Amino acid sequence: MRDFEKISFNQFQKDVKDDKDLYSTYLLPRRDSDSTAGYDIYLLEDVTIKSHEIVKLPTGIKSYFEKDEVLLLVIRSSMGFKYNIRLCNQVGVIDADYYNNPDNEGHIWLKIQNEGNETITLKKGEAIAQGIFFKYLTTKNDRNIIIERRSDY
Repeated sequence: MRDFEKISFNQFQKDVKDDKDLYSTYLLPRRDSDSTAGYDIYLLEDVTIKSHEIVKLPTGIKSYFEKDEVLLLVIRSSMGFKYNIRLCNQVGVIDADYYNNPDNEGHIWLKIQNEGNETITLKKGEAIAQGIFFKYLTTKNDRNIIIERRSDY
């Protein structure tokens, strides 16, 4: 099973701001139709990004899924085509053990760069990125790696 959740209001206050109205109204990721792979991730607030500027954006979301799955984050293709923006890490990789981690509850952030020559303003609620769930495979040596790592502690 997999899904998205809002981070707690306490975490939201730390990472975003103390605004119960914003917290209660922002959208969780969702697909536009049953034919789309990606769950749209929406902006919490308006953001203006100067040419070549990098900004780190909170999403207010976390996600849980099976331990043999990964959540990949990619920029929406329309954002790249229209505005020439990209994720700084190209593809975000969210592992299952990130959910509810003690540092930040598994709050998913986006770090984007405006590679265009003009300042752009994106609006609150606009879909900026997508999350896509994938199953992944492991090698036969993984069990030994896990045992070795545990013995390093």
